[in-house]
Amino acid sequence: MEKRAFFRSAWLPWALLAPQLLVVGVFFFWPAAQALLQSLQQQDAFGTSVTWVGLDNFRALWRDATYLASFQTTLVFSTLVTCLGLGIALVLAVFADRVIQGATFYKTVLIIPYAVAPAVCGILWAFMFSTSIGVVTYGLHRIGFDWNHLLNSNHAMALVVMAAVWKQISYNFLFFLAGLNAIPKSLIEAAAIDGAKPWRRFWTIQLPLLAPTSFFLLVINLVYAFFDTFAIIDATTQGGPGKATSTLVYRVYFDGFRGMDFGGSAAQSVVLMVIVIALTVVQFRYVEKKVQYA
Repeated sequence: MEKRAFFRSAWLPWALLAPQLLVVGVFFFWPAAQALLQSLQQQDAFGTSVTWVGLDNFRALWRDATYLASFQTTLVFSTLVTCLGLGIALVLAVFADRVIQGATFYKTVLIIPYAVAPAVCGILWAFMFSTSIGVVTYGLHRIGFDWNHLLNSNHAMALVVMAAVWKQISYNFLFFLAGLNAIPKSLIEAAAIDGAKPWRRFWTIQLPLLAPTSFFLLVINLVYAFFDTFAIIDATTQGGPGKATSTLVYRVYFDGFRGMDFGGSAAQSVVLMVIVIALTVVQFRYVEKKVQYA
């Protein structure tokens, strides 16, 4: 039965919500409103003159072939990061849930990437796969595989995907492990007594009960792939070679701070915000209906 809180004073709930509302207003709604306003304007690189252009910035985006290509790049990148990040983290969480000896060490090692900043993560992977001094590149060369993410677009995409997945695995792992620990052990033991094998127990008991956690992580990882991977891409490939790893969020930075097209960059940020909001709404409206809450 749902529990509700009742307040005698009408202003007390608003007073309790005020700090959070202030944070959301200052760090989300106000910047979003500024971006929407700037997307309808055009200004010079020094900000001395501002011209109202209406929807011209948005029209220019749809005529830009490189910007349209970044949609496909973002789709491939976000799909790979989300699916691989969730899949690998789930497998690691299942193994961690079954480890008896050395469980603390195993879990500690797996959550280390969560403490690494995205920019540092990108630099680490760029060093490991450097074409001149990279340890991994040297090992690949010894087995006959020539790695060069500076020239090969597929190698560059693989590099940023691996770095982004490695950075997010710890976050997913912690939530999956907490979800597995919350499942009553009596259910697993009863299934084992009935003769269910480990894979059968996972597929019919554990995975359905992890549906709320999986849905939450699906939304979080999608937002992460769209927004929080900018530093990783900038530190590893800088959107290259060419525009092979230039996602939508990186194009916002590149066109705004390097191309000095502030109006076009603001228009791109508005488009990106609308896409993420639409995807989140679709997930909550349709995907959540298939989620089973115990």
